Amino acid sequence: MSIRTPLAHARGLGTAKDGTHHWWLQRVTSVALVPLVLWFAFSLLSVSHADYEGFQHWLSNPINAGLMIALVLTAFYHANLGMQVIYEDYVQPEWAKYTALLVTQFVLFLLGIIAVVAVLKVALA
Repeated sequence: MSIRTPLAHARGLGTAKDGTHHWWLQRVTSVALVPLVLWFAFSLLSVSHADYEGFQHWLSNPINAGLMIALVLTAFYHANLGMQVIYEDYVQPEWAKYTALLVTQFVLFLLGIIAVVAVLKVALA
C-alpha cells in the first residue's frame, strides 16, 4: 500500500510532449515535398536533352536554384525525421538507438551541405 495518489504514480510515465511537434513536422515536410518533387520532375523533363551548359543556364535562374536547394534541404530533413521514428520504434538497446540517431543526423547533415554546395557551385559557375 502506498500513500501516493494515482496522479503521482502516473507522472513521468506519459509523453514528453514532443511527439505532436515531430508528427506535424513530418506532415509539413511531406506536403512541402509534393510540389517540390513535381517541379523537379517536370524541370528534369524540360532539360533532359540539354548539355551541361544548358543545365547550368537553367540552374543559374534564382528561382530554379532556390527551389532546388529547398527540395534538397526538405528531403534530407524529412529523411532525418523518418529515420528518427524508425530508430525510436525498432532499435532496442538505448546506446544503439542514440548511436544510430547521431550517425544518421551527422551523415544527412553532411550530405545536405554537400548537395547545397553542389547546387550553388553549378548555379554560380
